Amino acid sequence: MMLNPLMLRAAAHCGRLTAVNQLTRTHSDIAEFREVFSKARQIAIITGAGVSAESGVPTIRGAEGHWRTWKTQDLATPQSFCRHTSRVWEFYHYRRELCLQAEPSAAHKAIAECEERLRRQGRSLVLITQNIDQLHQRAGSKHVLEVHGNQYQTRCVSCGHVEVNHKSPICPSLEGKGSPDPDVPDALIPVKDLPRCEQKGCDGLLRPHVIWFGETLDSHILTAVEKELETCDLCLVVGTSSVVYPTAVFGPQVASRGVPVAEFNTKRTPNTAHFRFHFPGRCSETLPAALARHESELI
Repeated sequence: MMLNPLMLRAAAHCGRLTAVNQLTRTHSDIAEFREVFSKARQIAIITGAGVSAESGVPTIRGAEGHWRTWKTQDLATPQSFCRHTSRVWEFYHYRRELCLQAEPSAAHKAIAECEERLRRQGRSLVLITQNIDQLHQRAGSKHVLEVHGNQYQTRCVSCGHVEVNHKSPICPSLEGKGSPDPDVPDALIPVKDLPRCEQKGCDGLLRPHVIWFGETLDSHILTAVEKELETCDLCLVVGTSSVVYPTAVFGPQVASRGVPVAEFNTKRTPNTAHFRFHFPGRCSETLPAALARHESELI
């Protein structure tokens, strides 16, 4: 995938472009990984859509990346929201309702349980996720950095106010709407009847508080991610195809410091050769055993 100027600026901001050509010998020795895991004090876990896919949440990209007759990544743009506001809100209403019904997978739960256990030991685990569905938080994860935002937050396009919003449906006009069936026509809901800002004197149109294709990532989140990746002594890259930038270069950059990086994914990715470990298979099957209590742990 080519880096456009926006992606280059974001990646450069994080200092994430130096590791691209540094390769290592990758293997799947779980015993060796467990030994490394037992000694790590600051663990960073980067997760992608593959983790949520195991909870039944369709991915934005790939074979599942369609809603009705449109590619979902074409809906997730500011241009689409401007031109087809009702359609985009129908799509996000569908995603919000679907994710509310989904349950965290064994991988979500393993990460949350590991974070709590390590906290009691004076160790740390930070979760850096591309996912916007809050399944990690529902599983119990506390230290979460959401690179692409959160679909259960809204932002007013007029006043900029951001707030948590778990309403179901998010507004009356969207109730029963959003079916992914390609034969279902657009509801064509008037903009005045779509989610509106409730701040006094505003009534502006709301949008999902997520990062759409073509938008700049939150600099505060990127700075926090940079700090965590510069200090971690073990990194896991879980359920991500490693093709979305700048997140795709986070793992290789950690590996360039000589820090062990383990990839958990159903198949190899463009970054696999940069990592010390690669564990193929479903994350919900491979990750719980990898993060389970080690025999050296006292608490």
